[in-house]
Amino acid sequence: MTAVAFVVFCVAVLAAGRGLASGAMGEVMRVRFGGDAERTRVVVDLDRTSRGQVIRSGDDGRVVLALSGVQPPRGMSGQGLGLVRGYRVAGSGAAARVELDLASSAEIERRFILPPGDGVTHYRYVVDLKATGRAPTASRPANRAAPPRPAERPLVVIDAGHGGRDPGARGAHVNESEITLAAALALKQELERSGRYRVRLVRDSNTYVDLYRRVAIARQAGADLFISLHADAGSDPATRGASVYTLSEQGAGRAVREFTRGENWHRNLNLPGRDPSVDRILLDMTQRATQNRSAVLARTLLTELEGSNHPMLRRSHRDAGLAVLLAPDVPAVLLEMGFITNPEDERLLNDPRQRRRLMRAVAEGIDRYFQAPNGVVQMADANGAGQP
Repeated sequence: MTAVAFVVFCVAVLAAGRGLASGAMGEVMRVRFGGDAERTRVVVDLDRTSRGQVIRSGDDGRVVLALSGVQPPRGMSGQGLGLVRGYRVAGSGAAARVELDLASSAEIERRFILPPGDGVTHYRYVVDLKATGRAPTASRPANRAAPPRPAERPLVVIDAGHGGRDPGARGAHVNESEITLAAALALKQELERSGRYRVRLVRDSNTYVDLYRRVAIARQAGADLFISLHADAGSDPATRGASVYTLSEQGAGRAVREFTRGENWHRNLNLPGRDPSVDRILLDMTQRATQNRSAVLARTLLTELEGSNHPMLRRSHRDAGLAVLLAPDVPAVLLEMGFITNPEDERLLNDPRQRRRLMRAVAEGIDRYFQAPNGVVQMADANGAGQP
């Protein structure tokens, strides 16, 4: 048995030597992200094993790793998630360099490589980052190129509430569906005027769109942000003011049940689909990150609305399990622009000039959201394109 083991060992060494002699190099298949602004997992998918070496540990705002025996692909870069603002895979001799530009101070908590197994046919080099709360010790050199920006501008999907056979609430002079459509068109104009966004309307006329279809439109388009516009109603005509809704915890549970109901739910969310338990963890992480970004969006919108002296409800940030907020991978808010049952709010919302002023404040809030660290939540594939 000892002799046989020795022969097997020699054959293995010989095979490895031939592989090295032939110059066989591994490849980076893609880079994936999961987590939030406290802890972020970076997964580099490889077609063969590799040894990693830390070049920069994050103290200066960047994490750089060298993966030996890996040939870097051309043009692999894009945006990250959570603690990672952007990434790039470059060459360094007989190794690939994975460069992570950090959105906030972080350190490597652990790193390891996972061999093929449990239905996964490739290797995975995993790096877990943890927020430190410390300021970077050095800034990026002035001659250092900035991380590559995504080729496409962020896509904002605007949902004008109600429409068609569903007119919504009724004011003294106008239906809610008319107000929301006029506001959506004004917001689209404001965003497109800046040249920084692509904009899509769920409806651009007095038509009815199913609530779940509105969510599907945003997800299928790959939206970076979804905003649903409404006008509130109440029994007391003295009640007035705007508010912003984000998804409640109960609604989050409902969203998970909705999206995991079908047999192939992981494919609808662009998850690996090989291990249901892993996919469920990734879904939970994605949804948590989406809820965090939705909360950031709500706060920036409320700040801009208050700064523009728009009337606000006393408790202006609310949560609910509304159908249009259920997408687990698209940051979403529902803006109640005011009470159509209040004479002052109805007059304000029905005045084109005042409506434009309101939508300008909303557009400025969207600007602040995308300018903030971690403003976009997405995964990255081998071509640097975002995936929900």
